[in-house]
Amino acid sequence: MYGIDARRRALELAAEGNSLNTVSHRTGISRWTIRKWQRQPDPFLLHGEVPCPRCRPEASRPDDHAAYAYLLGLYLGDGCISPHPRRGGYYLRIACADARPGLVTICREAVAATLPGRREVRCVRKQGCVMVTSYSKHWPCLLPQHGPGKKHDRRIVLKFWQQEIVDEYPWEFARGLVHSDGCRITNWATRTVAGERKRYEYPRYFFTNKSDDIRQLYTDTLDRLGVVWTHCTRDGKPYNISVARRASVALMDRYVGPKH
Repeated sequence: MYGIDARRRALELAAEGNSLNTVSHRTGISRWTIRKWQRQPDPFLLHGEVPCPRCRPEASRPDDHAAYAYLLGLYLGDGCISPHPRRGGYYLRIACADARPGLVTICREAVAATLPGRREVRCVRKQGCVMVTSYSKHWPCLLPQHGPGKKHDRRIVLKFWQQEIVDEYPWEFARGLVHSDGCRITNWATRTVAGERKRYEYPRYFFTNKSDDIRQLYTDTLDRLGVVWTHCTRDGKPYNISVARRASVALMDRYVGPKH
């Protein structure tokens, strides 16, 4: 099977007026194959688009690993993939709160960087949020955690190539998770000192997700980063991941930060 670069080169030579014999001799590609390409041009080449890295003859990872790690975190938190009813492709949608315009911008940039050359990433306004939306036939290739039903009702496991990207850019992955299903708040507590009741405030990060698998991906990443965390429960079941120790919060502030 010929790669996309070989195909593009052969068609360029043919478009310059070279005979099929000449193009075949210079590229090593048969005349039959070149003629077929001329009759059935690849839509990626027609529109100058970059093909899906997972669908190339030799599957590869997305070019921008940092952007992908961040987008993966956003998708696992507040993202979904749904089929188009007629066109056969898929919509990727990431929900971003109206109150966080900076998050909308960063999300759009991550989507565009993960599958470059595609049509424009759109923002669709809904009540209380903006849906960052992109159409492609290849979103299930790039985000293979897609499946029927809700994420917390099915198994969520990273592919080996996704785990390699997360290991390379763990902070971006954690940042995407927190920016989707997490928050930074100011917590408070009271303590009696010398007979006087005093109030103390301190920052704290929360990550909330019903999926045991997604919480595990988050805490495994925090462990590798040296961030101390604790489980908080709801109705006796693990639900929230809390980061409250001063040194760990400082790390989160430096590399993750609150939504904006």
